[in-house]
Amino acid sequence: MIEVIKMSELEKASGVTVFSTSNCPWCVKAKEFLSQLNVAFQAIDVGSDKEAAREIVQKTRQRGVPVVKVGERYIVGFDQEAIKSALEEEDLI
Repeated sequence: MIEVIKMSELEKASGVTVFSTSNCPWCVKAKEFLSQLNVAFQAIDVGSDKEAAREIVQKTRQRGVPVVKVGERYIVGFDQEAIKSALEEEDLI
């Protein structure tokens, strides 16, 4: 089961975060990809967490989901190569 957390709790978390919405098929694919790589991640539903949605727009200048945050790097969209590269850079895979 995927844990959904509020943005205020995110500051305590580290590693990988997937910002998504409940009706986004590409978000599901991003989460499945991370799971296949055995990468632990936190999921934040920006549809219900407006603070997280504002922060993502501020950080990425994009409104689309998914946004995968690996360390301090934000990857907009489901880009397997970019996600994998970021995970390797952070020594997470």
